[in-house]
Amino acid sequence: MKKLFVLVFVLSFGFSAHADPRLYVFDCGHLSFPDVSAFGLSNDETSVRELFVPCYLIEHEGELMIWDAGLPLDTVGPRQPDAGSWYDTSIIDQLAAMNVSPDDVDYTAYSHFHYDHVGAANAFANATLLIQQTEFEAAFETPETNPVFRPELYDQLRDSDKIMLEGDHDVFGDGSVMIISAPGHTPGHQVLKLELENFGPLILSGDLYHFEASRRLRRTPVFNTDAEQTLESMDKVEALVEETGATFWIEHSLELAESLELAPAYYD
Repeated sequence: MKKLFVLVFVLSFGFSAHADPRLYVFDCGHLSFPDVSAFGLSNDETSVRELFVPCYLIEHEGELMIWDAGLPLDTVGPRQPDAGSWYDTSIIDQLAAMNVSPDDVDYTAYSHFHYDHVGAANAFANATLLIQQTEFEAAFETPETNPVFRPELYDQLRDSDKIMLEGDHDVFGDGSVMIISAPGHTPGHQVLKLELENFGPLILSGDLYHFEASRRLRRTPVFNTDAEQTLESMDKVEALVEETGATFWIEHSLELAESLELAPAYYD
């Protein structure tokens, strides 16, 4: 694990402007699957049956950006017996513990609009939304074509300030936070590349892969909107990893999550 720098003063003094981005990781739930065949894997190809659901906060020169917003807020509470999903503490409460409110967030970008990535999206309706044009059309105009979309979780974003994307996008104009178009899982799926001064380059996977085995075996879930396009996006992102030497985080990897320091610690 590369060097980790822990935030010391955030609880009492809030955020201060500085040149380089900081990344905060939050636990925004868990998913359990007794059968993983829907992910394009046979049950004997991976022993993993539980997925982590993250949320992320990026701070850049005093501006804040949310990347992915976890499970729906109505799932927060004690884990129920035999539950397929659970969520201990909402992202709203976790941010509040750092003196951050949803209205403090300047930008939101979601890897895609499946329910486990936009669970708190409506809470950030005052932020500027960065979304691929194709994802906007799928999520807001034809959500019924994808049963993993739950429009009630993000319907307030329709009237939000937004920047419609048609490919890769430099969020802050300095190359430190790059949205990388990687369609196929959904029509406008995207991943996030960060240039962190001490940690180094880092790519957050979205749902390009769900399991380490998905990456190793190049498997695509049966519910992807375009399997061939997914494979092309895998090739694009893997080439970027190779070119930049970036660390690659599979967002849903519980094994990875258990090795990370969660907020208010941060990576920079």
